[in-house]
Amino acid sequence: MTSSIPSSQDASVMTAPAQPGTPGHPLLQVEDLNVRFVQQERIVHAVRGVSFTLGREKLAIVGESGSGKSTVGRALLGLLPRSAQVSAETLSFDGQDLRGASEAALQGLRGCRISMIMQDPKYSLNPVMRVGEQIVEACRAHRRMPAAQARERMLAMLEAVHIREPQRVARLYPHEISGGMGQRIMIAMMLITEPELVIADEPTSALDVSVRQQVLNILEEQVRERGLGLLFISHDLHLVRRFCDRVLVMYGGRVVESLPAAQLDQAVHPYTQGLLGALPSLRHPRAVLPVLQRDPSWLHGPVSA
Repeated sequence: MTSSIPSSQDASVMTAPAQPGTPGHPLLQVEDLNVRFVQQERIVHAVRGVSFTLGREKLAIVGESGSGKSTVGRALLGLLPRSAQVSAETLSFDGQDLRGASEAALQGLRGCRISMIMQDPKYSLNPVMRVGEQIVEACRAHRRMPAAQARERMLAMLEAVHIREPQRVARLYPHEISGGMGQRIMIAMMLITEPELVIADEPTSALDVSVRQQVLNILEEQVRERGLGLLFISHDLHLVRRFCDRVLVMYGGRVVESLPAAQLDQAVHPYTQGLLGALPSLRHPRAVLPVLQRDPSWLHGPVSA
């Protein structure tokens, strides 16, 4: 089922030369991004010299917990706490410099041109508001329109993310919906403003396997139909290999390898090889999975590409 919401990214925009997100004009440019957290007299270097570009594609950032992948996503939107010190040679979205951007400028981007889907909807949805009201509120906060028109868009967006009986679901409170439906509602809320870039931070980790695939199919459909750029943050190598176009592998706050997702099995960096080697396999069961052996030089070595 497709949405009746008009998309701002039509075919002419997608094929015209030198448009944002084309190979000649990346949607997002990040060069030498560093994030430090100051905790009393201690400084934690959470992100170290991260560089990448993102067009209208699905780019994954993978790594262990604590590798800095979520910090990168939040740094792009200015969502880090005051203790964070963020610096970069280049940090731009569609040609707009995000370094030192005012809070008003960032608010003009957040939720409107750049949206972020969080990991668990039960922590993101307001427990005392009906889900339909929350989607309408997100729409009207960024797009000036009458309440009736916003409600029509909300119902159409719920249909677009394959929710049956959108009229009934819109009247429910967050505690009355399942985890999978909650994540679909979060996707609807983030896409109703027609953003150009979506940052998805572990959007399926709290879901079971069957529901996870349904949510991925919805994301794939919306990215394809709307021509979005998707920054997909995950620790699931199997998932990103099937779902994404490119993969950045992070270790200790650094990008240690960058390669096409389809070529993940051809990774050359020992850290990526170690992650792949630690994955269980039904085809080749092993009594004991290998333990990843880390090397301090990975914090300073070159990026494998």
